[in-house]
Amino acid sequence: MDLYSELRPRAFAIAYQMLGSVSEAEDVVQEAFLRMHQTLRRDERIASPRAYVATLVTRLAIDQLRSARVRRERYVGEWLPEPLVTDPTPAEHAETADSLSLAFLVLLESLSPRQRAAFLLREVFDYPYTEVAEIIGSDVDSARHLVARARAHVQERRPRYHATRRQREELAQRFFAAAEQGDLEALEALLAQDVALHGDGGGKAPAASRPINGRTRVARAMSTGVSILPRLGVRIQLTDVNGQPGAVAFDAEDRLVGVVALDIADGQIQTIHAIVNPDKLRHIDQVGDLEALLRDHRPARRPTG
Repeated sequence: MDLYSELRPRAFAIAYQMLGSVSEAEDVVQEAFLRMHQTLRRDERIASPRAYVATLVTRLAIDQLRSARVRRERYVGEWLPEPLVTDPTPAEHAETADSLSLAFLVLLESLSPRQRAAFLLREVFDYPYTEVAEIIGSDVDSARHLVARARAHVQERRPRYHATRRQREELAQRFFAAAEQGDLEALEALLAQDVALHGDGGGKAPAASRPINGRTRVARAMSTGVSILPRLGVRIQLTDVNGQPGAVAFDAEDRLVGVVALDIADGQIQTIHAIVNPDKLRHIDQVGDLEALLRDHRPARRPTG
């Protein structure tokens, strides 16, 4: 295995969990390896390529996140991370545990870039504090302080998945079946009382501009949104989204029009993230136009007068 193939999975994992964006993470990883290659071409010695790449990726991601947050303030509607629908290998899944979930990535948005970096390096990737400090360019005491503050902020709100993988998958199957059938009673039975539905259309596809909260409101929204899909020629395929149960939606020409991720705990669905912004789906597959589908199937208005 060459050095790039060996180091890239960890480099991408750090960048993606820092940025919540596949495209931005890929850019950061590419830049990091380019800089390492230039260093090696100058015959400069790199004692530990693993540590060198982790440092480059983390510092580039910190800078990228600072500028990205300025752009996200102008984002139309609610901003959600770009989803991952490729199944991780068992080793990768064990390494990142539940830290890939969209709910967790959204929670990390509340941290400062340096807090986020220190927290991820220590709590998710298990770097010792000495390496955390070296990577982010601080002393050990400062690194400990950053991690402690981030941990205190995250701990109470971090999603916890007590159900087994099989139990979560079975619940997801029941949820999407009930939504397709428009079965409100069955839907409500699967949702937590304080469930929240988050949508990201980025102004380019139909999505709620703010979260929908509460069992009854979320059940109605999901029933209305999902039950209409067969009439639009859209099919739903269950899959893993960021390591959690979810689904992808394809139009009649097999173009991707949406991704839905479910966060399940205590036998109920706690949070639903629906991403339909085509710009956030292009890394997965060819995308379709959900807005055009809805517009074409909207009943024509009768003339007045």
